[in-house]
Amino acid sequence: MIRVAGLYKTFGARTALAGVSLDVNDGELFGLVGPDGAGKTTILRLLAGLSLPDSGEARIIAEGGDCHLGYMPQRFSLYEEFTVMENLQFFGAIWGLSKENLRSRAETLLDRTGLLPFANRPAGKLSGGMKQKLGLAAALLHKPGTVLLDEPGTGVDPVSRREFWRLLYELHGEGLTILLTTPYMDEAELCGRVGFLHDGRLIAVGSPAELKKNYPYSVLILSCPQERLHTIIPSLRGTGVFSVTPFGDTLHIATSDPGRTTKEASRLLQREKIVDFSMEEASPSLEDLFVYLTGRDVA
Repeated sequence: MIRVAGLYKTFGARTALAGVSLDVNDGELFGLVGPDGAGKTTILRLLAGLSLPDSGEARIIAEGGDCHLGYMPQRFSLYEEFTVMENLQFFGAIWGLSKENLRSRAETLLDRTGLLPFANRPAGKLSGGMKQKLGLAAALLHKPGTVLLDEPGTGVDPVSRREFWRLLYELHGEGLTILLTTPYMDEAELCGRVGFLHDGRLIAVGSPAELKKNYPYSVLILSCPQERLHTIIPSLRGTGVFSVTPFGDTLHIATSDPGRTTKEASRLLQREKIVDFSMEEASPSLEDLFVYLTGRDVA
């Protein structure tokens, strides 16, 4: 079990964490979600013992008192001049694994991650996705019961990110407790529970489905050529609209009066002689919810 209670941490004049409390149950796949600077990495570093809190506690509580923790930092931290296998041998030795057990464990993990054919390749010559898999393998060498992953999907191509999540689901299914951080709402949707962090504060916790049930607005998706979207955003305010959030060639419009907003948006589009558009009501996303909880209209 992971327990964070009343956690405060400052760096000079900046408050990184302001009284965060959170429990992650054994066997959970839990995501800490928020933008850069929200405090996600700070929590993981405190849990891993790499930093000390100003006050409060950050603990991994294991049955029987024997805690095996795996930690994968955001930046690739293995030795780029070492081969894939040499990296695992080095870190396995640090964990005190015997040569026989280490070789067997390393080969099993490399096979599972698809890295076995690259065992003799220098780590510095791996792709971003392969480096993340190697980092995960190193974090799992000593068979931890809990693993902390700091933004494992950042800077990784979509295919590699999908493969990495397949591995996480397999590990989660085997009972591993996983706490990861991510700025991506699509990754948050894949977690059993998530906690939203904003300015060092935990503002919501629950499953994605539970959290979205509390969203108080209707969401309209307006699709339109991107260069034309900005022309109608200012005029939409005041029509029951809470926020207007651009996503590529679409606007997510949160409104308390979808009928009125639809009519007003159509009128504005016609006035601007924009005919190539579509508008439909949709279920709220976690990103819509985050905008609501933080009070941010990002448009």
